[in-house]
Amino acid sequence: AAAAVAGCPSGALRLRGAAPELDMGRCLFCGRCAENGPAGALRFTGDWRLAASRREDLILTPGRDGAPTVVATQEKSFVRSFRLRQVSAAGCGACEADLNVLGTIVFDLPRFGMDYVASPRHADALVITGPVPRNMHDALIKADRAISKPRAILAVGACAISGGVFAPREDETSPQRNYGAAEHLEVDVFIPGCVPHPYTILDGLLRFLGHKTPEPAE
Repeated sequence: AAAAVAGCPSGALRLRGAAPELDMGRCLFCGRCAENGPAGALRFTGDWRLAASRREDLILTPGRDGAPTVVATQEKSFVRSFRLRQVSAAGCGACEADLNVLGTIVFDLPRFGMDYVASPRHADALVITGPVPRNMHDALIKADRAISKPRAILAVGACAISGGVFAPREDETSPQRNYGAAEHLEVDVFIPGCVPHPYTILDGLLRFLGHKTPEPAE
C-alpha cells in the first residue's frame, strides 16, 4: 500500500491509518496505484457515473458502495434550455477537447436542450476547466458576474476540482498554484477525471437537470 501511495503523481491516494483513501477529485486515473499496490487491492472499473454535487462524495474509502450523487437543480428554466459558457482557466486543452466532443453526432448535446454560447451574458452556467491560477482569477470572476442569476457552476476535470497535478503540496508556497474553481466560486457539480470521459461529463449535466443518462451503445 505504501508503494501505491508513493507512486501517485497527484497525491490522490492516501492512507488513513491502515486504510487507503482515494480522492477522485485529484485522481488522474493513470492506474499507477493499481499496478504498484497489493494485487487486487485497487482496481479501476468502466463506470462513467462519477459526477457529484458535493466535493466530499468524490473521496472513496474501502467498503463504500454506489456512485456519487448529483442533486437535480430546482430551477425549472434550466430544464428545457441550458446554455453553457466554457472558461479555460489555464487548462491544458484536454478537458476542453472532450467538452467539444459533446457537440459531435455521437453525443449531440443540443438534443438535450444544451449548447455552448460565446458570451456569459447568454449563458445559464459556467463550465470551468483548469486549476484557476492567479492570472485567470479576475477573468473567471468577471465571467461569473456577467451571467444572469440564477446560474450554475460546473468544475470539469481534476484541475478544476482540486488543482490536479498543479495543486500545491504541503511544503510548497506558490502564488500561482491553486486548488481549483471551488476556491473562488460555489460549485454545483464536480465532474472528475483527467480527462473526464465525454459520457461522464454528459451524465453529470443530465443528472443536474434531472434527466436520465442514455446507456452507451455497445
